[in-house]
Amino acid sequence: MDPVKPVPEDRAAEPLTEYVQRVSRRVRAFDRRRPLVWDLHLTGLWVLAALIDASGGWRNVAHDPDVPVALVLVLSLALSVPLLWRRSHPLVALLVTLPAALVNAWSGATLQAALLQLLLIHHIALRLPLRNLWWAVLLVTTPTCVTVARYGDSAGPWNQQLGSQILSVGVAALIGITVRTRRDYTAALEDRARRLETERDQQGRLAAAAERARIAREMHDIIGHNLSVITGLADGGRYAAARSPERAAQALDAIATTSRQALGELRRLLDVLRQEERDGTRAAELAPQPSLTDLDQLLDGVRRAGLPVRTTVQGRATLPEGRQLTVYRVIQEALTNTLKHAGPDATAHIDLSYETGGAVALTVTDTGRGGQAPAPADGRGLPGMRERTSLYGGTLEAGPRPRPERGWRVHLHLPEESPQ
Repeated sequence: MDPVKPVPEDRAAEPLTEYVQRVSRRVRAFDRRRPLVWDLHLTGLWVLAALIDASGGWRNVAHDPDVPVALVLVLSLALSVPLLWRRSHPLVALLVTLPAALVNAWSGATLQAALLQLLLIHHIALRLPLRNLWWAVLLVTTPTCVTVARYGDSAGPWNQQLGSQILSVGVAALIGITVRTRRDYTAALEDRARRLETERDQQGRLAAAAERARIAREMHDIIGHNLSVITGLADGGRYAAARSPERAAQALDAIATTSRQALGELRRLLDVLRQEERDGTRAAELAPQPSLTDLDQLLDGVRRAGLPVRTTVQGRATLPEGRQLTVYRVIQEALTNTLKHAGPDATAHIDLSYETGGAVALTVTDTGRGGQAPAPADGRGLPGMRERTSLYGGTLEAGPRPRPERGWRVHLHLPEESPQ
């Protein structure tokens, strides 16, 4: 057996087909820009054809060849000139031609220009609501009924005359409906393509905005926390430099360690962003993120910065990575705000409770100055924590502790995971 040749998916169109389509597009574009030019040319063509028929050819099919020539000329113009409005007002144009068609049938001239009413029927089916076709068919068949009533069967049996007229009207209307259906279908496809393109652009912008928010949130968590720790260590080292050089050296070592850790996290985040730009993958979702196993390292850095932190943990941590990251970031943000705003001699306490079904209850309190909520300049502090909490249907409360206690309180609650 001969091997089957692969068929190319994109088959080029024939040169003649491409040429016809190109010319057709240009003609339609010109018609949309200057519709009157095409209307005048088409109307002039049919007026010329009607006048040629009125010069003598009409007598070959007329019931009464003795109809005055002047009347024939008037009827020819009355049946052809209204075609100028066939696209803008087709039903009105048909009504204008109706008296001429009735006179044409009654006088026996039987001009071929009366067939131009079929072109108006076509445009009525193409442009107006289809219920107008009933009136149009009635108007067009009325002259035929007049001819049958006045001249009988001289042009054939009456049922044949009416049947031929109705068939012609039906074909003209069917062509108009077919063209209209195809045009509406093409317009619907184009509209759907435009809406899909707009939706794609909107989704791209929303995805970019969400990605920028995620990056800003991560940058805030990394930079804000580590800089707060470095600031606290630097202040402590400055005070210890004169009295205890060893403590100052320890503070400098802690600053160097914290700085390297921050640089490492920033480098990792930037590497993920470059990877996304290079191959378009969602590498950010696969990049390692802090978890509750890194909580001790976080607390050690905060303690080195001069903030004593006590922890109370109940239960066993069996949380998914996303929930662990949320709890970690809330603790990090709460301790960072304590370092920034609580003042000297403040302490912090973390009460973490793991419940059944993945539920978590977290309370972070401090003994600082308290007062109004800190207003972050970039809007990434408390709003960022609330955004993370809302992803899992949780609640986050932040505010001063009730009197007579001093300080600030942050309470997080994540409900049980929904069963899959």
